[in-house]
Amino acid sequence: MSGVYARHIAVLAASAAFAATSGLLTAPTAQAAMPTPVSASTARTYLSELTVAAEGSSSGYSRDKFPHWITQSGACNTREVVLERDGTNVTTNSSCAAVSGTWYSEYDGATWTAASDLDIDHMVPLAEAWRSGASSWTTAERQAYANDLTRPQLIAVTDNVNQSKGDKDPANWMPSRAAYKCTYARAWVHVKHYYDLTVDSAEKSALQSVLNNC
Repeated sequence: MSGVYARHIAVLAASAAFAATSGLLTAPTAQAAMPTPVSASTARTYLSELTVAAEGSSSGYSRDKFPHWITQSGACNTREVVLERDGTNVTTNSSCAAVSGTWYSEYDGATWTAASDLDIDHMVPLAEAWRSGASSWTTAERQAYANDLTRPQLIAVTDNVNQSKGDKDPANWMPSRAAYKCTYARAWVHVKHYYDLTVDSAEKSALQSVLNNC
């Protein structure tokens, strides 16, 4: 791990907790209020700086190695914080579960009124991260990654759309909603650059194609 990355990880928990607390206190009404990714021009620069390498093996991978939906504040875990952040007029119960609200899924343009219809997508999937460098991280580092509320890494989207994405990279899957593809590519590169993850050649080409048209 680089020194810069180590410093990133050291401050991640505190910054994520602050972001989560701020979101709960201010009860934002904006839909899909994922942290804004870097600009297209910055994303193009970041993409040029990423190490290009063949995707690693999935051997040893398990979602359990990325402990996620940890407690963020009070009774609220990461999933519940994102649901409240990304929805409109969200009401929660004493356990912090969303019992009402409206959610717009940026990936497909669908609107939902039941939290059960939504998944919280990891922009760069956990298995993709594993194959791109996270296999060498500590469990604490992988936990920070899987619950990152500060980078554009988590977003509430239609559950079956998230399931169709699975662990695919942009060479094999992009949101069907054309208006969101630029934001998606910017966010993907932002996350990979921050965590010093590699890209394979097909993935890089797909990202370049999108970013060049942003």
